[in-house]
Amino acid sequence: MKLIPAQLILETGEVFYGQAPASQDGSSYFGEVVFNTGMVGYVESLTDPSYAGQILSFTYPLIGNYGVSAPATWESTQSHVSGVVMSELAPFYSNHSAELSLADWLQQQKIPCIMGVDTRALAKRLRMQGVIPGAITPLHHTPSKFENFSSTDWVKKVSVKEPINYGSGEKLVIAIDCGMKENIIRCLLQYPIRVKRVPYNYDFTQEEFDAVFISNGPGDPVHCQETIAILKKAMAKGKPTFGICLGTQLMALAVGAKTYKLSFGHRSHNQPCLDLQSERCYLTSQNHSYAVDETTLPKDWRVNFRNLNDQSVEGIEHKELPFFAVQFHPEAAPGPMDTTWLFQKFYDLMNT
Repeated sequence: MKLIPAQLILETGEVFYGQAPASQDGSSYFGEVVFNTGMVGYVESLTDPSYAGQILSFTYPLIGNYGVSAPATWESTQSHVSGVVMSELAPFYSNHSAELSLADWLQQQKIPCIMGVDTRALAKRLRMQGVIPGAITPLHHTPSKFENFSSTDWVKKVSVKEPINYGSGEKLVIAIDCGMKENIIRCLLQYPIRVKRVPYNYDFTQEEFDAVFISNGPGDPVHCQETIAILKKAMAKGKPTFGICLGTQLMALAVGAKTYKLSFGHRSHNQPCLDLQSERCYLTSQNHSYAVDETTLPKDWRVNFRNLNDQSVEGIEHKELPFFAVQFHPEAAPGPMDTTWLFQKFYDLMNT
């Protein structure tokens, strides 16, 4: 791969120098700059729709050493990031299931990247300042304007366009796709149920169903007003409802609570979360920018998981009705599988 000098420039003025593939042809690529501290799982992260519109920096210094496996292992059919920042992109890869190198895959997916960057220094800057709009550009090129990531309705861009049906069984789960990871579908289908995956604005409330699932997804949850309105009608029926990540925020907004943006978000595979009922700590995989303001939760709701790093809300549930949601990813991919039991809890509620 032929490389040319390049830079990652932040809206606040900081510049991080590196090299980019010559095939990027001197263009500028914009996004909200975020970081992930995971040591593995770069393919799962890059194909996670929750990263739509973001330039993702990996703090682990060596990326690409096990290549890219078949699409069946991805979290969606394509990469959704606006750019990738790495310290070192492995020139060779070794894995029995790999089909091509990360460098070739990024070019195939038309995802811009920059390597040779001090990603630890970048992470420290983002931890102090918070996430910042930025751009991968040619050397000494300063963009005249940066994009406003928060103003875009990213869910609309990544949700499925038409309903998709999976599985077989008596119970039917409506899965609202706000940017759903494929491993969530895989986890749901471990149970004898049918899943109808619907667009973010699909009103299913006049149809027959047994439970509702609300997926992860990108961007500010307050943009999802159509989804929130549908959720309000669905939850009025009192059927089991389970949310993951963005799904937690949407459930909270549907019952009248508020959300806020975290300074630099949670993006790693080792976030410690305390189950407030059992007092057991779980290591969790996470990728989110927003959280629920617990002071705004109605009195018939409670916080059931808390992040032990910053004390933010990691889960909510209704005190009596079968509604619950978690901010982390029990389906993992990548990350620990410690909380997959939450899918069993959801299935059990359908049969109570």
